[in-house]
Amino acid sequence: MEKIRWGIIGCGDVTEVKSGPAFNKVKNSELVAVMRRNAEKAKDYALRHHVPKWYSDAASLINDPDINAIYVATPPSSHEDYTIAAIHAGKPVYVEKPMSVDGASARRMANCASEKNIKLCVAQYRRAHPFFKKVKQLLDENAIGKIRFVKSEIYKRSLTDEEIAVPKAAWRVDPSVAGGGLFHDLSPHQFGLMYFFFGRPKKVSGMSFNQAASYKADDIVAGNILFDDRILFNGIWCFNVADADEKDNCEIFGDRGKISFSFFDQRQLDLTTNGERKSFSFDLLEHVQQPMIEKVVEYFLDQGPNPCTPDEGTTVMQLIDDFTRK
Repeated sequence: MEKIRWGIIGCGDVTEVKSGPAFNKVKNSELVAVMRRNAEKAKDYALRHHVPKWYSDAASLINDPDINAIYVATPPSSHEDYTIAAIHAGKPVYVEKPMSVDGASARRMANCASEKNIKLCVAQYRRAHPFFKKVKQLLDENAIGKIRFVKSEIYKRSLTDEEIAVPKAAWRVDPSVAGGGLFHDLSPHQFGLMYFFFGRPKKVSGMSFNQAASYKADDIVAGNILFDDRILFNGIWCFNVADADEKDNCEIFGDRGKISFSFFDQRQLDLTTNGERKSFSFDLLEHVQQPMIEKVVEYFLDQGPNPCTPDEGTTVMQLIDDFTRK
């Protein structure tokens, strides 16, 4: 292949700005078609984004001869079926995070890609951002010395009944569609980055439960991960705090200082050593997935490595299972 000609399955909110437009902005990449079960919405998306084709049937898009790569951007419950269908059609796949609903499903996807020798990449896109590459650089340079532990805190207010009633929000707290609740939606960002920073986990423990009973999914999760060199990650995700108590903070502590940053507000990270703080500023990206899509295109064209392998995606799903004790 000299150019990646994409078809998107599931052109919902995540594709409007975060990913969709980037497929036409990356070198050797073109968005050819989109699919949504609602034909009018698929057509509307295609017209607004100047996409040549639209479908209401995934099989038709997958088998379109003008398409040579598939981006699966549906809710997690259909990731496995669409990914495997694309693999059987001989087309490489870029699948949204979370990779699927659980570790077992993710393993089936990874095994299918391996057996058919078809490329599969998971959208752990934050690792490609300049912001998080800077964190990785500081860690690799031993800027804070020997790493001791990581503290991650994600607190969100409770969803209102009105918000839960809106379909585009409701599926995220429906375990039958999302695999779990908001933890399943957000924790892949934290777990994917920890894997990027520290490698494969060695030991995991966690717990989760439903405190507020506002919906079926658990709304509080906590746990620990042990990495090589006795690096300990401790994380808590709570989705039922007061508005004023919302928080998104991560601190990586070493024996000579710490690195502090937000996962979702990527404008500033702080390096503190010997009591002195140095800040690094970054511009927010217009399309947050564009750096990752660049790497995926290079990988699909045999011009670079897989930026997030099926094995890594499966490991992240297994961490989610372990933290929620599935």
